[in-house]
Amino acid sequence: MDGARLFGRAYRRGVLDALPPPRRSVEGFRMRRGSRGLTAAAAAGEAFALRGAVITPDAAFDDGFVVVHGDTIAEVRRDAPAGVATVLDTGGVILPGLIDLHGHPEFNVFAAWEPPRRFGNRYQWRSSDIYRKLVRDPQNKLLTEVPAHTQLRYAEIRALTGGVTAIQGATGATRQEPLVRNVDLFVLGRQVARAMIDLPSSKNSRDFPRLQRILTGLGTGDIKAFYLHLCEGVRGDKRSTSEFERFLSFGAAVPGTVLIHASACDADQIRQLAAAGCKLVWSPQSNLRLYADTTLAAEALRAGMPVALGADWLPSGSTSLLAEMKVARRELARQGFPLAAADLVRMVTAGAAEVAGLADDLGSLLPGRPADILVLERHHPDPYENVALADPSWVELVLIGGDLSYARTDWYRDLALAGGAATVESVRAWGKEMTLDTGFRSTPQQPSPSLSAIRGLLTAAYPPVGPIYA
Repeated sequence: MDGARLFGRAYRRGVLDALPPPRRSVEGFRMRRGSRGLTAAAAAGEAFALRGAVITPDAAFDDGFVVVHGDTIAEVRRDAPAGVATVLDTGGVILPGLIDLHGHPEFNVFAAWEPPRRFGNRYQWRSSDIYRKLVRDPQNKLLTEVPAHTQLRYAEIRALTGGVTAIQGATGATRQEPLVRNVDLFVLGRQVARAMIDLPSSKNSRDFPRLQRILTGLGTGDIKAFYLHLCEGVRGDKRSTSEFERFLSFGAAVPGTVLIHASACDADQIRQLAAAGCKLVWSPQSNLRLYADTTLAAEALRAGMPVALGADWLPSGSTSLLAEMKVARRELARQGFPLAAADLVRMVTAGAAEVAGLADDLGSLLPGRPADILVLERHHPDPYENVALADPSWVELVLIGGDLSYARTDWYRDLALAGGAATVESVRAWGKEMTLDTGFRSTPQQPSPSLSAIRGLLTAAYPPVGPIYA
Protein backbone atom coordinates (compact mmCIF):
# COMPACT_ATOMS: atom_id res chain seq x y z
CA MET A 1 0.00 0.00 0.00
CA ASP A 2 1.53 3.37 -0.98
CA GLY A 3 2.10 6.22 1.48
CA ALA A 4 -0.85 8.32 0.39
CA ARG A 5 -3.25 5.44 0.83
CA LEU A 6 -1.79 4.53 4.21
CA PHE A 7 -2.17 8.10 5.41
CA GLY A 8 -5.65 8.50 4.01
CA ARG A 9 -6.88 5.31 5.62
CA ALA A 10 -5.45 6.27 9.01
CA TYR A 11 -6.88 9.79 8.80
CA ARG A 12 -10.35 8.81 7.72
CA ARG A 13 -10.89 5.95 10.14
CA GLY A 14 -10.61 7.78 13.40
CA VAL A 15 -10.25 10.92 12.62
CA LEU A 16 -7.70 13.20 26.23
CA ASP A 17 -0.96 29.71 45.56
CA ALA A 18 0.30 27.85 48.08
CA LEU A 19 -1.22 24.60 49.07
CA PRO A 20 -3.47 24.57 52.12
CA PRO A 21 -1.91 23.00 55.20
CA PRO A 22 -2.32 19.23 55.62
CA ARG A 23 -5.66 18.18 57.03
CA ARG A 24 -5.70 17.00 60.61
CA SER A 25 -5.95 13.26 61.05
CA VAL A 26 -9.38 11.72 61.32
CA GLU A 27 -9.71 9.47 64.32
CA GLY A 28 -9.59 5.80 63.41
CA PHE A 29 -8.02 6.35 60.01
CA ARG A 30 -4.50 6.28 58.64
CA MET A 31 -4.14 9.70 57.02
CA ARG A 32 -1.48 9.86 54.32
CA ARG A 33 -0.16 13.10 52.87
CA GLY A 34 2.98 12.91 50.78
CA SER A 35 3.09 9.14 51.27
CA ARG A 36 2.91 6.53 48.58
CA GLY A 37 0.70 4.22 50.59
CA LEU A 38 -2.47 4.84 48.58
CA THR A 39 -3.64 1.30 48.02
CA ALA A 40 -0.75 -0.73 49.32
CA ALA A 41 -1.66 0.30 52.87
CA ALA A 42 -4.95 -1.42 52.24
CA ALA A 43 -5.04 -5.11 51.56
CA ALA A 44 -5.81 -6.28 48.04
CA GLY A 45 -9.45 -5.54 47.26
CA GLU A 46 -9.83 -3.31 50.31
CA ALA A 47 -11.50 0.08 49.89
CA PHE A 48 -9.52 3.29 50.23
CA ALA A 49 -10.52 6.96 50.28
CA LEU A 50 -9.22 10.16 48.77
CA ARG A 51 -9.71 13.32 50.82
CA GLY A 52 -9.76 16.87 49.41
CA ALA A 53 -12.02 19.41 47.76
CA VAL A 54 -14.55 17.31 45.84
CA ILE A 55 -16.42 18.31 42.68
CA THR A 56 -19.73 16.44 42.35
CA PRO A 57 -22.39 16.79 39.64
CA ASP A 58 -24.38 19.18 41.82
CA ALA A 59 -21.79 21.13 43.79
CA ALA A 60 -18.24 21.36 45.04
CA PHE A 61 -17.35 21.13 48.70
CA ASP A 62 -14.07 22.10 50.26
CA ASP A 63 -13.50 18.99 52.34
CA GLY A 64 -14.86 15.65 51.27
CA PHE A 65 -14.06 12.02 50.66
CA VAL A 66 -14.26 9.77 47.61
CA VAL A 67 -14.18 6.09 48.51
CA VAL A 68 -12.92 3.65 45.89
CA HIS A 69 -13.54 -0.07 46.11
CA GLY A 70 -12.06 -2.18 43.34
CA ASP A 71 -12.78 -0.50 40.04
CA THR A 72 -15.77 1.49 41.32
CA ILE A 73 -16.61 4.62 43.28
CA ALA A 74 -18.24 3.32 46.45
CA GLU A 75 -19.10 6.59 48.20
CA VAL A 76 -18.81 10.36 47.83
CA ARG A 77 -19.36 12.10 51.14
CA ARG A 78 -18.62 15.15 53.25
CA ASP A 79 -17.79 13.27 56.46
CA ALA A 80 -15.17 10.61 57.04
CA PRO A 81 -16.25 7.18 55.80
CA ALA A 82 -16.63 4.27 58.18
CA GLY A 83 -14.72 1.04 57.77
CA VAL A 84 -12.09 2.38 55.38
CA ALA A 85 -8.61 1.56 56.60
CA THR A 86 -6.69 3.91 54.31
CA VAL A 87 -7.42 7.57 53.66
CA LEU A 88 -5.09 9.59 51.46
CA ASP A 89 -5.30 13.27 52.37
CA THR A 90 -4.48 14.82 49.00
CA GLY A 91 -4.87 18.48 49.92
CA GLY A 92 -5.99 18.90 46.33
CA VAL A 93 -9.08 19.06 44.14
CA ILE A 94 -10.75 15.74 43.32
CA LEU A 95 -12.90 15.53 40.19
CA PRO A 96 -13.84 13.10 37.45
CA GLY A 97 -11.19 12.30 34.87
CA LEU A 98 -11.39 14.74 31.99
CA ILE A 99 -13.06 13.74 28.70
CA ASP A 100 -11.51 15.04 25.46
CA LEU A 101 -14.13 14.65 22.73
CA HIS A 102 -12.17 15.57 19.64
CA GLY A 103 -8.75 14.52 18.52
CA HIS A 104 -6.63 12.55 16.12
CA PRO A 105 -4.45 10.90 18.74
CA GLU A 106 -2.04 9.07 16.47
CA PHE A 107 -0.85 12.45 15.16
CA ASN A 108 -0.04 13.69 18.65
CA VAL A 109 3.52 12.46 18.28
CA PHE A 110 4.24 15.56 16.19
CA ALA A 111 5.07 19.02 17.48
CA ALA A 112 2.88 21.96 16.57
CA TRP A 113 3.37 23.45 13.14
CA GLU A 114 2.90 27.07 12.11
CA PRO A 115 0.44 27.44 9.21
CA PRO A 116 1.98 29.71 6.59
CA ARG A 117 -1.32 31.40 5.82
CA ARG A 118 -4.99 31.50 6.75
CA PHE A 119 -6.93 28.66 5.13
CA GLY A 120 -10.56 28.74 3.99
CA ASN A 121 -11.39 25.16 4.93
CA ARG A 122 -9.77 21.91 6.01
CA TYR A 123 -9.47 20.61 2.46
CA GLN A 124 -7.05 23.42 1.64
CA TRP A 125 -4.50 22.72 4.34
CA ARG A 126 -4.82 18.97 3.90
CA SER A 127 -3.59 19.40 0.32
CA SER A 128 -0.84 21.94 1.09
CA ASP A 129 2.86 21.23 0.57
CA ILE A 130 3.82 22.41 4.03
CA TYR A 131 1.37 20.03 5.66
CA ARG A 132 2.62 17.16 3.53
CA LYS A 133 6.22 17.83 4.58
CA LEU A 134 5.61 18.41 8.27
CA VAL A 135 2.84 15.92 9.05
CA ARG A 136 1.76 13.65 6.24
CA ASP A 137 5.15 12.34 5.11
CA PRO A 138 6.38 11.68 8.68
CA GLN A 139 3.11 9.92 9.44
CA ASN A 140 3.50 7.67 6.41
CA LYS A 141 6.98 6.78 7.64
CA LEU A 142 5.74 5.89 11.12
CA LEU A 143 2.85 3.85 9.72
CA THR A 144 5.34 1.60 7.94
CA GLU A 145 8.14 1.47 10.54
CA VAL A 146 6.59 1.17 14.02
CA PRO A 147 4.22 -1.50 15.36
CA ALA A 148 0.50 -0.86 15.21
CA HIS A 149 -0.95 1.23 18.05
CA THR A 150 2.47 2.58 19.13
CA GLN A 151 1.49 6.14 18.23
CA LEU A 152 -1.89 5.75 19.90
CA ARG A 153 -0.37 4.52 23.15
CA TYR A 154 2.04 7.48 23.19
CA ALA A 155 -0.92 9.82 22.69
CA GLU A 156 -2.87 8.06 25.44
CA ILE A 157 0.03 8.62 27.84
CA ARG A 158 0.11 12.29 26.82
CA ALA A 159 -3.63 12.52 27.55
CA LEU A 160 -3.33 10.64 30.84
CA THR A 161 -0.57 12.86 32.18
CA GLY A 162 -2.82 15.86 31.42
CA GLY A 163 -5.66 14.46 33.53
CA VAL A 164 -7.67 12.97 30.64
CA THR A 165 -9.18 9.52 31.12
CA ALA A 166 -11.28 9.32 27.93
CA ILE A 167 -10.61 10.47 24.37
CA GLN A 168 -12.25 10.44 20.95
CA GLY A 169 -10.81 9.92 17.49
CA ALA A 170 -8.42 6.98 17.73
CA THR A 171 -8.17 4.62 14.79
CA GLY A 172 -8.14 0.85 14.71
CA ALA A 173 -11.04 -0.50 16.77
CA THR A 174 -10.03 -3.26 19.15
CA ARG A 175 -11.92 -5.48 21.56
CA GLN A 176 -9.21 -4.81 24.17
CA GLU A 177 -9.70 -1.66 26.25
CA PRO A 178 -6.66 0.58 25.87
CA LEU A 179 -4.84 2.68 28.46
CA VAL A 180 -7.24 5.62 28.15
CA ARG A 181 -10.89 5.02 27.31
CA ASN A 182 -11.67 5.61 23.62
CA VAL A 183 -15.29 6.77 23.65
CA ASP A 184 -16.09 6.06 20.00
CA LEU A 185 -14.46 2.61 20.01
CA PHE A 186 -14.82 -0.25 22.46
CA VAL A 187 -15.49 1.31 25.86
CA LEU A 188 -16.84 -0.22 29.07
CA GLY A 189 -17.53 -3.48 27.29
CA ARG A 190 -19.43 -2.07 24.34
CA GLN A 191 -19.29 0.38 21.45
CA VAL A 192 -21.83 3.18 21.76
CA ALA A 193 -20.59 5.58 19.09
CA ARG A 194 -19.35 5.90 15.53
CA ALA A 195 -17.22 8.51 13.79
CA MET A 196 -16.58 9.82 10.29
CA ILE A 197 -14.08 12.45 9.24
CA ASP A 198 -15.71 13.65 6.04
CA LEU A 199 -19.35 13.76 5.06
CA PRO A 200 -19.93 11.60 1.95
CA SER A 201 -19.62 13.64 -1.22
CA SER A 202 -22.94 12.35 -2.60
CA LYS A 203 -25.49 9.58 -2.23
CA ASN A 204 -23.42 7.65 -4.75
CA SER A 205 -20.32 7.79 -2.57
CA ARG A 206 -19.00 4.50 -1.22
CA ASP A 207 -19.25 6.00 2.32
CA PHE A 208 -22.95 6.86 2.01
CA PRO A 209 -24.24 3.37 2.95
CA ARG A 210 -22.17 3.54 6.12
CA LEU A 211 -23.67 6.92 6.94
CA GLN A 212 -27.15 5.46 6.43
CA ARG A 213 -26.36 2.57 8.80
CA ILE A 214 -25.14 5.01 11.43
CA LEU A 215 -28.25 7.17 11.13
CA THR A 216 -30.40 4.07 11.43
CA GLY A 217 -28.51 3.12 14.59
CA LEU A 218 -29.11 6.57 16.03
CA GLY A 219 -32.81 6.20 15.30
CA THR A 220 -33.05 2.84 17.06
CA GLY A 221 -30.87 3.88 19.98
CA ASP A 222 -28.21 1.28 19.23
CA ILE A 223 -25.80 4.16 18.60
CA LYS A 224 -25.68 6.96 21.18
CA ALA A 225 -23.32 9.38 19.45
CA PHE A 226 -22.13 10.00 15.90
CA TYR A 227 -19.04 12.19 15.57
CA LEU A 228 -18.74 14.06 12.27
CA HIS A 229 -16.45 16.84 11.11
CA LEU A 230 -18.74 19.43 9.54
CA CYS A 231 -18.11 22.84 8.00
CA GLU A 232 -14.56 23.19 9.24
CA GLY A 233 -13.38 26.51 7.86
CA VAL A 234 -14.32 30.17 7.77
CA ARG A 235 -17.84 31.52 7.54
CA GLY A 236 -18.74 32.32 3.95
CA ASP A 237 -16.56 29.56 2.54
CA LYS A 238 -18.43 28.11 -0.45
CA ARG A 239 -17.31 24.53 0.05
CA SER A 240 -18.45 24.59 3.66
CA THR A 241 -21.81 26.07 2.66
CA SER A 242 -22.27 23.25 0.19
CA GLU A 243 -21.31 20.73 2.87
CA PHE A 244 -23.92 22.10 5.24
CA GLU A 245 -26.65 21.82 2.62
CA ARG A 246 -25.59 18.27 1.81
CA PHE A 247 -25.60 17.36 5.51
CA LEU A 248 -29.22 18.48 5.77
CA SER A 249 -30.24 16.71 2.58
CA PHE A 250 -28.82 13.44 3.92
CA GLY A 251 -31.07 13.69 6.98
CA ALA A 252 -28.06 13.70 9.30
CA ALA A 253 -29.21 16.60 11.48
CA VAL A 254 -30.70 14.43 14.22
CA PRO A 255 -30.30 13.98 17.97
CA GLY A 256 -27.13 12.04 18.64
CA THR A 257 -25.17 13.67 15.84
CA VAL A 258 -22.11 15.32 17.37
CA LEU A 259 -20.67 17.98 15.12
CA ILE A 260 -16.96 18.62 15.31
CA HIS A 261 -15.91 22.22 14.57
CA ALA A 262 -18.86 23.67 12.57
CA SER A 263 -16.70 26.79 12.51
CA ALA A 264 -18.03 27.89 9.10
CA CYS A 265 -21.66 27.86 10.27
CA ASP A 266 -23.34 31.23 10.72
CA ALA A 267 -25.70 32.06 13.59
CA ASP A 268 -28.83 30.92 11.72
CA GLN A 269 -27.22 27.59 10.85
CA ILE A 270 -26.08 27.08 14.44
CA ARG A 271 -29.63 27.68 15.67
CA GLN A 272 -30.96 25.27 13.04
CA LEU A 273 -28.57 22.56 14.21
CA ALA A 274 -29.49 23.18 17.85
CA ALA A 275 -33.20 22.91 17.05
CA ALA A 276 -32.54 19.56 15.35
CA GLY A 277 -30.97 18.21 18.56
CA CYS A 278 -27.38 18.13 17.33
CA LYS A 279 -24.47 18.56 19.74
CA LEU A 280 -21.15 20.35 19.29
CA VAL A 281 -17.53 19.57 20.07
CA TRP A 282 -15.45 22.71 19.92
CA SER A 283 -11.67 22.98 19.36
CA PRO A 284 -11.01 26.73 19.31
CA GLN A 285 -7.21 26.67 19.38
CA SER A 286 -6.96 24.61 16.20
CA ASN A 287 -9.58 26.77 14.46
CA LEU A 288 -7.81 29.99 15.40
CA ARG A 289 -4.46 28.71 14.21
CA LEU A 290 -5.73 27.43 10.86
CA TYR A 291 -8.54 29.88 10.06
CA ALA A 292 -7.91 32.91 12.33
CA ASP A 293 -11.49 32.46 13.59
CA THR A 294 -13.55 29.83 15.34
CA THR A 295 -17.03 28.47 15.90
CA LEU A 296 -19.85 30.66 17.16
CA ALA A 297 -19.87 28.64 20.35
CA ALA A 298 -21.63 31.39 22.29
CA GLU A 299 -24.51 31.21 19.81
CA ALA A 300 -24.64 27.45 20.28
CA LEU A 301 -24.83 27.82 24.04
CA ARG A 302 -27.51 30.50 23.79
CA ALA A 303 -29.52 28.13 21.59
CA GLY A 304 -29.26 25.37 24.19
CA MET A 305 -26.91 23.18 22.19
CA PRO A 306 -24.76 20.88 24.37
CA VAL A 307 -21.11 21.86 23.87
CA ALA A 308 -18.02 19.85 24.82
CA LEU A 309 -14.35 20.52 24.17
CA GLY A 310 -11.58 18.73 22.32
CA ALA A 311 -7.90 19.61 22.04
CA ASP A 312 -7.84 18.36 18.42
CA TRP A 313 -4.27 17.36 17.55
CA LEU A 314 -0.86 18.78 18.28
CA PRO A 315 -0.06 19.91 14.72
CA SER A 316 -2.61 22.73 15.10
CA GLY A 317 -4.37 22.28 18.45
CA SER A 318 -3.61 22.65 22.15
CA THR A 319 -1.00 20.66 24.03
CA SER A 320 -3.64 19.48 26.52
CA LEU A 321 -7.33 19.68 27.25
CA LEU A 322 -6.52 21.89 30.24
CA ALA A 323 -4.90 24.35 27.84
CA GLU A 324 -7.89 24.14 25.49
CA MET A 325 -10.20 25.09 28.36
CA LYS A 326 -8.37 28.40 28.75
CA VAL A 327 -8.65 29.23 25.05
CA ALA A 328 -12.36 28.37 25.09
CA ARG A 329 -13.01 30.58 28.11
CA ARG A 330 -11.24 33.57 26.57
CA GLU A 331 -12.98 33.12 23.25
CA LEU A 332 -16.43 32.84 24.83
CA ALA A 333 -15.77 36.08 26.70
CA ARG A 334 -14.78 37.68 23.39
CA GLN A 335 -18.02 36.43 21.88
CA GLY A 336 -19.98 38.11 24.68
CA PHE A 337 -20.72 34.96 26.67
CA PRO A 338 -18.52 34.89 29.79
CA LEU A 339 -18.53 31.40 31.22
CA ALA A 340 -18.43 30.50 34.90
CA ALA A 341 -15.66 28.13 35.88
CA ALA A 342 -18.21 25.51 36.97
CA ASP A 343 -19.76 25.49 33.49
CA LEU A 344 -16.33 25.23 31.89
CA VAL A 345 -15.46 22.23 34.05
CA ARG A 346 -18.77 20.62 33.13
CA MET A 347 -17.83 20.87 29.44
CA VAL A 348 -14.99 18.40 30.03
CA THR A 349 -16.68 16.14 32.60
CA ALA A 350 -20.43 15.49 33.02
CA GLY A 351 -21.45 17.54 29.99
CA ALA A 352 -18.91 15.78 27.80
CA ALA A 353 -20.18 12.40 29.00
CA GLU A 354 -23.71 13.40 27.99
CA VAL A 355 -22.53 14.40 24.53
CA ALA A 356 -20.71 11.07 24.24
CA GLY A 357 -23.77 9.03 25.21
CA LEU A 358 -21.96 7.81 28.33
CA ALA A 359 -23.65 9.94 30.98
CA ASP A 360 -24.66 6.87 33.00
CA ASP A 361 -21.04 5.78 33.33
CA LEU A 362 -18.51 8.59 33.03
CA GLY A 363 -18.01 12.26 33.89
CA SER A 364 -19.36 12.34 37.44
CA LEU A 365 -18.21 11.29 40.88
CA LEU A 366 -21.16 9.14 41.89
CA PRO A 367 -21.43 5.82 43.72
CA GLY A 368 -21.46 2.85 41.37
CA ARG A 369 -19.58 4.66 38.59
CA PRO A 370 -16.21 3.51 37.27
CA ALA A 371 -13.46 5.06 39.38
CA ASP A 372 -12.07 7.42 36.73
CA ILE A 373 -10.68 10.10 39.03
CA LEU A 374 -8.32 13.06 38.75
CA VAL A 375 -6.59 14.87 41.60
CA LEU A 376 -5.08 18.31 40.94
CA GLU A 377 -2.83 20.44 43.10
CA ARG A 378 -4.83 23.13 44.85
CA HIS A 379 -3.85 26.74 44.23
CA HIS A 380 -7.24 28.53 44.36
CA PRO A 381 -9.94 28.57 47.06
CA ASP A 382 -12.69 27.89 44.50
CA PRO A 383 -12.36 24.26 43.33
CA TYR A 384 -13.87 25.06 39.92
CA GLU A 385 -11.51 27.98 39.33
CA ASN A 386 -8.67 25.73 40.42
CA VAL A 387 -9.49 23.35 37.58
CA ALA A 388 -9.89 26.19 35.10
CA LEU A 389 -6.44 27.52 36.02
CA ALA A 390 -4.69 24.14 36.08
CA ASP A 391 -2.10 22.86 33.67
CA PRO A 392 -0.72 19.31 33.38
CA SER A 393 2.01 20.04 35.94
CA TRP A 394 -0.76 20.26 38.56
CA VAL A 395 -1.85 16.66 37.98
CA GLU A 396 -1.16 14.67 41.14
CA LEU A 397 -3.03 11.41 40.56
CA VAL A 398 -5.11 9.70 37.87
CA LEU A 399 -7.21 6.60 38.41
CA ILE A 400 -8.85 4.79 35.51
CA GLY A 401 -11.28 2.10 36.54
CA GLY A 402 -9.71 2.13 40.00
CA ASP A 403 -6.27 1.46 38.53
CA LEU A 404 -3.61 3.91 39.68
CA SER A 405 -2.16 4.81 36.31
CA TYR A 406 -0.28 8.01 37.14
CA ALA A 407 0.57 9.58 40.47
CA ARG A 408 3.10 11.40 42.56
CA THR A 409 5.89 9.00 43.28
CA ASP A 410 5.49 9.42 47.05
CA TRP A 411 1.86 8.32 46.68
CA TYR A 412 2.83 5.34 44.59
CA ARG A 413 5.82 3.82 46.41
CA ASP A 414 4.00 0.89 47.98
CA LEU A 415 2.41 -0.12 44.67
CA ALA A 416 5.49 -1.79 43.22
CA LEU A 417 3.50 -4.98 42.64
CA ALA A 418 0.37 -3.25 41.31
CA GLY A 419 1.22 -3.83 37.68
CA GLY A 420 3.69 -5.66 35.55
CA ALA A 421 7.18 -4.42 36.39
CA ALA A 422 7.80 -3.62 32.74
CA THR A 423 4.87 -1.21 32.67
CA VAL A 424 5.77 0.84 35.75
CA GLU A 425 8.41 3.54 35.56
CA SER A 426 9.44 6.78 37.21
CA VAL A 427 9.17 9.95 35.16
CA ARG A 428 10.10 13.55 35.84
CA ALA A 429 7.11 15.64 34.85
CA TRP A 430 7.67 19.38 34.85
CA GLY A 431 10.09 19.00 37.76
CA LYS A 432 7.89 16.58 39.73
CA GLU A 433 8.73 12.97 40.53
CA MET A 434 5.84 10.94 39.15
CA THR A 435 5.19 7.26 38.53
CA LEU A 436 3.47 6.02 35.40
CA ASP A 437 1.89 2.61 34.92
CA THR A 438 0.89 1.79 31.35
CA GLY A 439 -0.43 -1.64 32.31
CA PHE A 440 -4.16 -0.87 32.60
CA ARG A 441 -6.09 -3.80 31.13
CA SER A 442 -2.92 -5.40 29.79
CA THR A 443 -2.44 -9.15 30.09
CA PRO A 444 0.56 -11.49 29.87
CA GLN A 445 -0.70 -12.41 26.42
CA GLN A 446 -1.06 -8.75 25.39
CA PRO A 447 1.48 -6.83 27.49
CA SER A 448 1.57 -3.07 27.33
CA PRO A 449 4.93 -1.45 26.58
CA SER A 450 6.37 1.17 28.89
CA LEU A 451 6.73 4.80 27.92
CA SER A 452 10.47 4.31 27.50
CA ALA A 453 9.91 1.45 25.06
CA ILE A 454 7.29 3.41 23.11
CA ARG A 455 9.49 6.49 22.95
CA GLY A 456 12.38 4.38 21.69
CA LEU A 457 10.32 2.88 18.87
CA LEU A 458 9.03 6.25 17.75
CA THR A 459 12.26 8.21 17.92
CA ALA A 460 14.18 5.49 16.11
CA ALA A 461 11.88 5.98 13.12
CA TYR A 462 11.32 9.72 13.54
CA PRO A 463 13.77 11.53 15.87
CA PRO A 464 11.83 14.83 16.29
CA VAL A 465 8.87 13.22 18.07
CA GLY A 466 7.14 15.86 20.20
CA PRO A 467 7.84 15.44 23.92
CA ILE A 468 5.08 14.75 26.42
CA TYR A 469 6.52 16.79 29.29
CA ALA A 470 6.90 20.11 27.50
